[in-house]
Order: sequence, then C-alpha cells, then structure tokens
Amino acid sequence: MIDREYYRPAAAVGRMCAIVSLGLVLVSGVSAGDYSDRPEVANIVSVAAAAGVDAGWTQELLASALRQQSILDAIARPAEKTKPWHEYREIFLTERRIREGVQFWTQHDRVLDTVSRRTGVPAEVIVAIIGVETFYGRITGSYRVIDALATLAFDYPKRSAFFTGELQAFLVLSWESGKDPLTLKGSYAGAMGYGQFMPSSYQAYAKSYEGNAAPDIWNDPADAISSVANYLQVHGWRPQQPVILEAVVKQPEPTVFDVGLKPTQSIEQLSERGVSAVKPTEATLLATPLRFELADGAQYWLGLQNFYSITRYNHSAMYALAVWELSQAIAATRAERER
Repeated sequence: MIDREYYRPAAAVGRMCAIVSLGLVLVSGVSAGDYSDRPEVANIVSVAAAAGVDAGWTQELLASALRQQSILDAIARPAEKTKPWHEYREIFLTERRIREGVQFWTQHDRVLDTVSRRTGVPAEVIVAIIGVETFYGRITGSYRVIDALATLAFDYPKRSAFFTGELQAFLVLSWESGKDPLTLKGSYAGAMGYGQFMPSSYQAYAKSYEGNAAPDIWNDPADAISSVANYLQVHGWRPQQPVILEAVVKQPEPTVFDVGLKPTQSIEQLSERGVSAVKPTEATLLATPLRFELADGAQYWLGLQNFYSITRYNHSAMYALAVWELSQAIAATRAERER
C-alpha cells in the first residue's frame, strides 16, 4: 500500500470522474485494447483488488490499454548504451539548458532554498535533475502511462516482472488519487511528472512541499522539487560532502574500473591501484573509479557517496555526471549574473 504519510486518497468525486471516463470510452464505441484477453490480467486485477482497487474498474482500465510498438523500439535503444560520453554530454550541457536552469531556479528560489535546507541536497542538483529529466517540466512525455506500462508488462519479457509491478502501482495510484488514468501521460517507460517518477517511486518517495496533501508531481513544481530532493536524501545524500573528484591514472591495475557504481574502496586503496585524486583529499574516503570516453581520449573521476545517490535516480554513471556538470554550470552562471 501507499505510504499515507505522503499520500492520501482523493475525494470520492475524483475517483468517480475516473470511473466515468472509463465508462465513456467503452460506451462511445472505442474498441477494446490489445490486452483484454491476456491471461496475466487476472493476476493483476487480483493484486490491485488486494490493495483496495475495484476489480471491475481495473478490468475496464486494462481493457483500454493499447500496445505501442514505438515504446518497445525506444526501450531497446536507450541513449546511455548507444552513445559515448562525449556525445551523451552534448545532449544536456547546452547553453539553453543552462540558461533555463537559471530561470527555473530564480522562479522557484524560495521553494528550492527551503527544500535544500530540509534535506541537505543543494538547489543546483535538484534543478539539474529536473533539467535533465524533463527540461524543467517542459517535456514530460507523450505516451499514455497505461499504454506504456501495459506494453512493457505484457510484451517486453526481459523486464516484464518489473513493469508488471509498476503497472500494479499505477492502478493503485490512479484509484486512490482520483487522477484520470486515461489522461496521465509520461515517458515510454511510464515515468511521470517534472522528475519522471515511476509509479512505485511515487509511492515510496514523492513528498508534498506543504506536507498535507497527495504530492502533485505533474502540475506543482514545489511538490516536484520536494520529491526529487526527498528521493536523493533517502538514497543516502550526505550534506556538505563532495560528489565527485577529478582523478589521474598512472599504471592502473587492469580490473580497477570493473567495480560498479557503489563506492567500496578508499582513496588510499585506489591510489595504490593506480587511480589517484588530483587534489589532496581524505585517504579513508570511499570512492569508485570511473572512466569516461572523450573524442580524443579518456577522462577519469572518483565517484563518492553523493555521486552514487544520483545514480540511484538513474543507474548510469553518464547520467549522474551529466547531472553534476549541469548543476555546476547552472550554479556558476547564476552566481555570475548575481554579481
């Protein structure tokens, strides 16, 4: 069930609007969707019912879901796996994204300051994540969430279990919030709102800025800001601590970079293995060595706990570095303009 500290059921009228919307789809003569007769539907209906969702409502909603081949095509070629770092970086480190990041920060300065003080997450990092995810709320996705999640749950065997769970979470979210499940849109993977939260992430980490209502990550920037910061805080963000350190490599061990994203070795241990911080730093600090491909060589870093926290948002070192570099560019530009 949804954590009711941050998520409370909407008024019955909201739920009734969603039911009426579904009814109109069926009565208007629109044909049933692509998943009406799938045997998996029965189990999903059962799981949702156990969470308090009306079985008939769930059945009708799933019957309206449409298979989208473009979703299957998109998930088969994520940018992180098809582009080297220097090309990936160019997508996000642009003058426009930096400029609009400064504008977003200025527009929501009071909220960002409050949330940063509450969580310890710097304002520029929150802004950068929203900037990378949706260009500050401008590009939040054009797929119906029900179509995206159903398509991936039923027709993407590689991650069917994950997306089935997200579909079930979306059913509960829609039922309890009164949001119209046929109009909510998101990414090809079903991520929603300014910060592109998956339904299960919404349940676990979305947090209202005011603290007294269901978080509106779709239309309320304050709730989106609060939710992004809460996500990072829960995933181990350490206030006033560095995120990443420039590194230099000298005769590294062959396997030194094959260690994953989680920091597990001390700065001292990594130095002994051939990867050292450019600037003097605490020898016992845990880090993970990172290598990024440039057009004319490689770039080396040491990722710390806060870098790892960003990768919990998207399990990609390139994503986290893009967020970090964008955050620094936004902060520097804003500081320059305030002089």
